[in-house]
Amino acid sequence: MKRYLIMEDGSIYEGEGFGASVQTTGEVVFTTGMTGYQEAITDQSYANQILVFTNPLIGNYGVTLDDFESLQPQIKGVICRQVARIPSNWRMQDTLPGFLERMNIPGLQGIDTRELVRKLRHFGTLRGRIAVSITDADSVVKELKRQNPTKGIISQVSTKTLYPNPGTKRNIVVVDFGAKHSILRELAKRDCNTIVVPYSTTAQEILNLHPDGVLLSNGPGNPEEMTATAEMVAEIEKHLPVFGICMGHQIFALANGASTYKMKFGHRGFNHPVRDIASGQIVFTSQNHGYAVDPASVDKEKLMITHVEINDGTVEGLRHRQYPAFSVQFHPDAAPGPHDADGLFDDFISMVDQRKEARTNA
Repeated sequence: MKRYLIMEDGSIYEGEGFGASVQTTGEVVFTTGMTGYQEAITDQSYANQILVFTNPLIGNYGVTLDDFESLQPQIKGVICRQVARIPSNWRMQDTLPGFLERMNIPGLQGIDTRELVRKLRHFGTLRGRIAVSITDADSVVKELKRQNPTKGIISQVSTKTLYPNPGTKRNIVVVDFGAKHSILRELAKRDCNTIVVPYSTTAQEILNLHPDGVLLSNGPGNPEEMTATAEMVAEIEKHLPVFGICMGHQIFALANGASTYKMKFGHRGFNHPVRDIASGQIVFTSQNHGYAVDPASVDKEKLMITHVEINDGTVEGLRHRQYPAFSVQFHPDAAPGPHDADGLFDDFISMVDQRKEARTNA
């Protein structure tokens, strides 16, 4: 079954379809991860994006419920050189094509993904449509140029109501911008009773839950659309320890006067080297973001830059100089991926415990 990728620059890629037989439109981005296709596809940070895998073969170990990052993926399409014809793994519960068909997500294989990725690296992120026909390609190109697939996307992926991830000992509020399940798993490992709240929750509503700390999750889209949320964070950090991840990092920066910008093609993969400035240690990290914090906009009186990406020097970590609050652009939960940075969750828990002890002894 033929299927096509129509790009906003007018280029067309013809390949073989798998998954759902539907047409979808989104930002075309690429990931350099060698494994973890299921975690990437179910990561809400890819909402309204068409994901190109640079690894030439995906789907070889199938799909299992245990590895989902969300139960309702919002990705708009999957593109690869080849999807495995006969997957095999003792944990497998479904094939990748079968899973995509059930989730109503189209796939495209058999195109030159190397050439497509070179295009995205040269021209930057482009919009595209996975289509079953190219008879109206010219009108599709015009339509793509007018669209902004990720505008207002956090309101689509964030939870609409509060829900718990039960635990003991510490009460943590997770503000959901498209939170990955692996973040909740890392908190559960550390004896945290977690309450997940919508992105639009106010500072007072969070304080009314009497948490010991607040985690700002990952998520898709443009952080500068989140002005009300940045105001909430600016208030919350005065009262509670705060840890921001990915989108949470960007909103933490905005809350403290910094600005963000859209990157040419972003960071997506499990192999991004990051330097901890204080120790000089290099950690390899899992990343998925198309925006970054402008280092020139960081108020050095408020924030300290703690981590930088070695390849391009982008800001990868911030720490508040007055409050127990910090953030990182990468994913220390990293499921799958390197676990070099998972100690950052321990740093957050240490902040939480120190504050609880100080309040108890006050």
